[in-house]
Formats: sequence, structure tokens, C-alpha cells
Amino acid sequence: MKPPLVSVIVVNHNRADLLGECLASLVAQTYPSLEILVVDNASSDSSRALVSHYPDSRVRLIELDGNLGFGVPNNIGMKAARGDLIALLNNDAVADPCWLERLVKRISVSPEVGLCASKILVYGTNVIDKAGHLMYPDGQNRGRGTGETDHGQYDQPEEVFFPDGCAALYRREAVEAVGGFDPHFFAYADDADLGIRCRLKGWKCLYEPGAIVHHRRSATSGAYSPEKIYLVERNRFWLALKNFPWLLLLFTPVFTMNRWAWNLVAALTRRGAAGNFRRDSSLLDLVKVLGRAYKDGFRGIPLMLKARREIRRSRVLSDREFYRLLWRFRVSARRLAMQDIKYWE
Repeated sequence: MKPPLVSVIVVNHNRADLLGECLASLVAQTYPSLEILVVDNASSDSSRALVSHYPDSRVRLIELDGNLGFGVPNNIGMKAARGDLIALLNNDAVADPCWLERLVKRISVSPEVGLCASKILVYGTNVIDKAGHLMYPDGQNRGRGTGETDHGQYDQPEEVFFPDGCAALYRREAVEAVGGFDPHFFAYADDADLGIRCRLKGWKCLYEPGAIVHHRRSATSGAYSPEKIYLVERNRFWLALKNFPWLLLLFTPVFTMNRWAWNLVAALTRRGAAGNFRRDSSLLDLVKVLGRAYKDGFRGIPLMLKARREIRRSRVLSDREFYRLLWRFRVSARRLAMQDIKYWE
């Protein structure tokens, strides 16, 4: 039987220096049936020339007129894609040769599996970036195993909450059933939002430990930039508002205050993401970023409530089933705040 076509989408903006190695890893895949779509966010460097003259006919360029972030370009790429399986790979990531082959094998075990997660390692190390995702009850998510040295502790194929958009495989049917990425998120937490909406529709997500990708973390936006902190916190608020049961939403502020308390400890002791943010910024800078995130987050409430009504109307999972899923793949506020990947740069 002919293997299904996989459409791999790579979103790019001014990273020709990284894109070449990313594409080289894709054209070297052992999986025989794939196309590679580079969706370029109006790059001003040599990215477009690199892709348009790439010596492999499977590589196609889609040119956008502006920087539309992550979700919208992926939606555009999916519309142009020919495959029934859609893979995403960041432009700052390099895939092992059997990455796609193993993801396709894993997602094919059951028609109920609509999403598949990779083992993502920090580039040049044996430190885990993500092995699937966990979630805190206020909507903040964290990679499973983030910051841990990889010694085989996540080498079993198993169910996870949702995949990281850095390196994931989706059934087109699953993504189209939920309308793709939310265009309002721009970047960060949009893959979590997509994953949760797919789970609410009844799709399962499996993790494939043999599908390995090496990731230069946040090479485009900066690992601890104010803009990233802003987007993560604003989009976390929107994700919860759209997808969480009302009872959980009532308690979300309490969970968030607990998470902030632990982040304050992390910032003061220079540990975790908040501590790494303080390498270049002050606590006052962090407060200002959070204030802006919630100011814009509240402005988006009408749009999120409109999306929420559709999600609630068409979901398959009951609230009880969602609570079980969230409990099964939970992460504590302490771990969210205190555990992070070492800042090497």
C-alpha cells in the first residue's frame, strides 16, 4: 500500500541561518512520501532565495506580505497542503532522519489518534525540551520533562495531553474539525489551544519517543524576551477562557495567584524562567509586561467568549472527562516556576 502523503509545514521569518539545516534534515527523512511547505513571514534576509532555489522539488515556498506569527501561517500552509497528515517543524529545529517515519507509524495505530508528539531535545545536548505537554489548572502549560537530562525516562510510547507545535504530526481531519489555529494568538500557547480543542472533540494524542528533534529554543523571539512573556501570559488567559469549564474558571484566579507567588520566589532566587528573565530585566519590567498582557487579554474577552460558545456546543468530552484529563497531565505551580532549562547563551 502506498504510504500516505505527509505535508510538512515550516514557518519562517528572517532565519535563513537556521532554515538551511532544518530543510536539510527534512529532505533526508527516511519517510518516502512527503512535501515541504515553507511559509515565509515577509523575510528581508536571504530566506526566500534559499527556498525558491532549493535543489529538491519537494520544497515549496509560500510568501506572505507581513509577519503573521505562527498560527496563521500554519493555517495558510494547511490550506495549500496536499497531504492528509500535517507535520509541523520549527525553523530552529533539526529532525533525525526517521522522525516522520516513526510519527506516521505511531499515529496510524488507531483512527482515534489525531495528534502525535515528538521527543524534543535542546540542540547540541541531551537535555529534554519537551516530551509532550503538561498543564497547570489556570491554563499555563509546560513541556513534560523540561530541563531534565535524557536518560531514557520518557522512552515509552504513551498518551500525552497534546504535542508541542515545534515538532508534531496531526491528522488533517482533526485540525479541520476544530478550525485550525486561533488567529488571534499570534504565537505561543496556540499549539496548546489547538491541542485542547482537538482533545475536547474526542481525539487522542500519542507520544513517540523515537521521533527525535533537536531544537534551538526560542531562537527567533528570544527565550526570555518581554514579548514572549507577554504573549505567553495573554494567551494563557485566552486559552482558559475558551476551553475550561465554568467551575474551573471560577477558581482560575486562585491558581494564577499561587503560580505568581512561586514565580516571585523564582525571580528573587534567580531560578526558573522568572529568574532567567531577571538576567536582563528587573522585577518592575516583569510586572509591566504582565500588566500589558492582562490589559490586552481583557480586551479580547468578547472574541474568546464567542469562540467558547462554539467549542462548548460541539465538544465530545464532558466536563468530568476533561477534569480527569487535566488531572492526569497536571503540573504544579512550584515546578512551573522553579524548573527550567539552563540559560546557556
